[in-house]
Amino acid sequence: MISEAAKMRFATEVAKYPADQKKSAVVACLAIVQQELGHISIDTEKMVAEYLDMPFIAVREVTTFYNMFNQRPGGKYKLNVCTNLPCQLRDGVKALKHLEETLGITMGETTADGMFTLQQSECLGACADSPVMLVNDRTMCSFMSTERLDQMIAGLPVSMAAISSRRSMTGSMARTGIWPITRHGAVTRRCARFSVRTVVRV
Repeated sequence: MISEAAKMRFATEVAKYPADQKKSAVVACLAIVQQELGHISIDTEKMVAEYLDMPFIAVREVTTFYNMFNQRPGGKYKLNVCTNLPCQLRDGVKALKHLEETLGITMGETTADGMFTLQQSECLGACADSPVMLVNDRTMCSFMSTERLDQMIAGLPVSMAAISSRRSMTGSMARTGIWPITRHGAVTRRCARFSVRTVVRV
């Protein structure tokens, strides 16, 4: 189950809403669960439902509606490749196929070493940067040619470790001169020689 620290984060999210509207924090609470455990199980859905005084089925509906929520354990790095029409017209499907061949898996599968899970995604709202992909629901990668995809796969563990290190130094809502972060914003930076935009959620 989740830690006491996660439950404290639950309380912070719930406090943003009137007392009789605790359920408004359901997406935030589920995101906290996934950040801590890597996926959302039936047991944790029941726990969130109890915490927010919601019917279990109502929480289940949220989990199954949004594809950012993992309903089963996946790889350390979840790669969501946009295959919506604008990205399709600019090699989005080609990028997905290249990753399937490179990783030796098909869409929806996880590599045998548990490192990568590959999924397709609906529009990520960055059509001008296509083809685009989202790593672990938080880091958007733009202009992903086959060459940049290969660079990303080779350098992703190092790149993500650097991003995580900066997050731990600044805090999820902090601002520093090195890496400005806003609560619901995004920053664009260069990482492992491809463009990434870190999407700051909960």
